[in-house]
Amino acid sequence: MLLQTIDFVIIIAFFVLSLLIGLYSSKQAGKSSADFFLSGRSMPWWLLGTSMVATTFSCDTPNLVTDIVRQHGVAGNWVWWAFLLTGVLTVFIFAKLWSRSRVMTDLEFYELRYSGKIAAFLRGFRAIYLGALFNILIMASVTLALIKIGAVMLDWSAIKTVTIAAIITVIYSTFGGLRGIILTDFFQFIISMIGAVGAAIIVIKMPEIGGLHGLMSNSALEGKLDLIPEISIDNWDAVLGLLILPLLIQWWSVWYPGAEPGGGGYIAQRILSAKSEKDAVKATLFFNVVHYALRPWPWILVGLASLIVFPDLESLRQHFPNIDPSLIKHDLAYPAMLSFLPAGFIGLVVAALIAAYMSTISTHLNWGSSYLVNDFFKRFIKKDASEKDMVMMGRIFTISLMVLAVILALMLKNALQAFNIILQIGAGTGLLYILRWFWWRINAVTELAAMIISFFVAIFISMIYPEYIAKWLNLPELSAAKQLIFGVGITTIGWMIVAFVSKPTSKEKLKSFYKQVRPGGPGWTDIENELLAEGKLKEKEVWDVPEAIKAMIYASIGVYGALFSFAYFLYANYMMGIVFVSVTVLAFYLLSRKWKDLSFK
Repeated sequence: MLLQTIDFVIIIAFFVLSLLIGLYSSKQAGKSSADFFLSGRSMPWWLLGTSMVATTFSCDTPNLVTDIVRQHGVAGNWVWWAFLLTGVLTVFIFAKLWSRSRVMTDLEFYELRYSGKIAAFLRGFRAIYLGALFNILIMASVTLALIKIGAVMLDWSAIKTVTIAAIITVIYSTFGGLRGIILTDFFQFIISMIGAVGAAIIVIKMPEIGGLHGLMSNSALEGKLDLIPEISIDNWDAVLGLLILPLLIQWWSVWYPGAEPGGGGYIAQRILSAKSEKDAVKATLFFNVVHYALRPWPWILVGLASLIVFPDLESLRQHFPNIDPSLIKHDLAYPAMLSFLPAGFIGLVVAALIAAYMSTISTHLNWGSSYLVNDFFKRFIKKDASEKDMVMMGRIFTISLMVLAVILALMLKNALQAFNIILQIGAGTGLLYILRWFWWRINAVTELAAMIISFFVAIFISMIYPEYIAKWLNLPELSAAKQLIFGVGITTIGWMIVAFVSKPTSKEKLKSFYKQVRPGGPGWTDIENELLAEGKLKEKEVWDVPEAIKAMIYASIGVYGALFSFAYFLYANYMMGIVFVSVTVLAFYLLSRKWKDLSFK
């Protein structure tokens, strides 16, 4: 596919604008570490919410959704749709708690909440584990998607693609800090959505597809359009793995970037950047509504259309004989469909996909370097580091993370591979990240145990068991659903035992944490009563978690209602579409009534 002059003009203009925003923000970003990593804690909700959405819309996201749709149908998306429950729990419970903590990073939380050397060790260890190792894996999977897009749409080699994209992303991330990233995210998200929606419209109008009616009535999509898996004995494994486990277990038990139970990661970073507690809550709500209800369908439609044009992997190999065969997986079908776009529009789509890549990578670079600077370098290497030192190290770590992510990207094969690895490693830790806010008995040793147990259980289940034990003893392979159940069960039981037998956090630390964050609830009754008796607390904290859970239920119903209504209107089932629109309106009305009962400041 050959790009025309107008296409290159659009792409170059996008690059120039990104760089200009980074340079514009560089002076403010260089003032202090709080400006570089938290944009001075001055961001409004609408800008932060858009930035959250832009960050979670990377160029690998359409590839991942296409991979899921081609293999498991539309219903397969419940493996990530279920994380909405995690997101709205963060909206109504944890966003305000993070805002009150006033930490620089969510890892600084460890020494705010826990006591002793183990808390400091956990903070430093997580800085390396998440900020470097885990973060590099995520960025590598995103970069892999860009490599495939470059190969299909630009006929570029992997090295050429990652070199150009990485250099431009690193420049504006390094100069502009989080403020530059958030400002860039705003216009990058607009470009990304225009490209995604426009691409879906053009693809559906292709003669091979025949419009929405032709798409939905094509026999190639038989069994792929269901919004929930067919519930039957014969299809039980799919129902369990794609619907029941995500909705009943996965959302609260699995740690996944952007959907951490209890908040965390770059979502917490955005929350901590808000100018007020109320802005933090509104931003997180806006993010979850747009991320789950409005954005998936352009990708899903292209994924469905790809089943007609490229029914199997062999058809993809024949159409793209010059691409490395090892890269041709189901996730390649998304950029493959974009290769049919007309000249002129293709430049906008390429710019949109690059924008999606840059918004995600820039956030992960800043987020990862914030861990390495604030929670490792300043905490353990140079405790008297000046603000200038921290900003300089932030820029050095930003460049280093990008280089390592590019190297790993050249080794991965498909996006779903990385997604499953991340899910399994985080299995069983989610409940702990929720309870640590509301139960004084959770301590640093408990968190360390959960992390270690989940990691080794993931290694055993995904590598040791299938490669050695199952073969030696002639045992059946474990399905993804069973792997998740075992991972969650073993890890959760393990850290709960540790919580009861290990030495608790010191009373002084628990009291100082409670005074600052004011989580409330029965899990803190003894600590709260002691503070009241000592005159260090004026009155009992109003525990609004029960009301927040009601708000969470209303929001979840509203967002899922919107998601389903879009589906039924696309499927031309207008009666059901109207029903789910009504459900959405009613749910958000009840949410607006409940809002005044929640204590946001």
